[in-house]
Amino acid sequence: MIPGGREAGDAPATGAISLPSRSVSLQSAVTRRMLLAAGLLALCTLIVYLGRRGYHDNAHPGRPLSLLASVYYAAVTMSTTGYGDIVPVTDTARLVNTVVITPLRVIFLIVLVGTTLEVLTERTRRNWRNARWRSKVSGHAIVVGYGTKGRSVIATLRESGMPVTSIVVIDTAAEAVAEANAAGLAAVVGDATRRDVLARAEASRAAQVTIAVNRDDTAVLIVLTARQVNPGALIVAAVRERENEDLLRQSGADQVVVSSDAAGRLLGISTIRPSAARVLADLLDRGRSLDLTERAVDQAEVGRGARDAAGAVIAVLRGEHLLAADDPEAGRLQAGDRLILIASADGTGQR
Repeated sequence: MIPGGREAGDAPATGAISLPSRSVSLQSAVTRRMLLAAGLLALCTLIVYLGRRGYHDNAHPGRPLSLLASVYYAAVTMSTTGYGDIVPVTDTARLVNTVVITPLRVIFLIVLVGTTLEVLTERTRRNWRNARWRSKVSGHAIVVGYGTKGRSVIATLRESGMPVTSIVVIDTAAEAVAEANAAGLAAVVGDATRRDVLARAEASRAAQVTIAVNRDDTAVLIVLTARQVNPGALIVAAVRERENEDLLRQSGADQVVVSSDAAGRLLGISTIRPSAARVLADLLDRGRSLDLTERAVDQAEVGRGARDAAGAVIAVLRGEHLLAADDPEAGRLQAGDRLILIASADGTGQR
């Protein structure tokens, strides 16, 4: 994803794509410009005051400029107001005005209009980057919900080799989107049950949609909408209650994870079989000693048993059926089967 886009300090607009960006807050930018303008005004005042005998003040003829008069002349000159009541009369004063104060005036004006120019430039750049992103994004992963579950999903995707540019976050909270941007992710603020929000995330061209929201009814609506937008995407959803699992599947989810049930089962296994629970926890924590992997059956393995295949095969996925490696039906592998293996984190134990 190309850095750039949102003006710092601005909350992303609802439904708008927000790309990761590096920028300072609007308050800091304005404060910096104010200090710079004040510094330029002070410098101009000092220059005028040092050459005060080269100026004529109609209010006090024949007297050198006072400090107040120098500040006044610097202010009206830098702002290009130019009332004409104080004018340079000596050659030195006129030369200083030409070669020193005039460039300072130009810089002062640039500082004054700099914020407006920067906003206009930033908006143009944002629109260009967004259009460029939309023209290129395809086959990406959408993660709905940037809470604890959503961040864990993204961490797993990243550990599996998916680039950060291929992940888009959708969340209803602007703060969550800002956090996602800070992590280098493109994000959309909005309700993923709405088609226009999914369209902003280019859901129609996504390869997969993962739904990690806190409410089961919301998850059902998101699945229904996502399936309508992209009939071919892999949709995985998390629900809290097992009674809602069938409803999610009927709505179009390919895989459903029952979070509360899974946590409860892991707690029960930890109580009854602590060592087995440790293995499960290790498998879930990618990058430690053990990892779960999968691959397609090689042509040379067709007709052979699952235990004779290369690697530590623990299960065979045949269509919608999951077979244990010692299941009699897994005694003859078929073309199109997928093998689930356990491998060490360094890649040994798989092919």
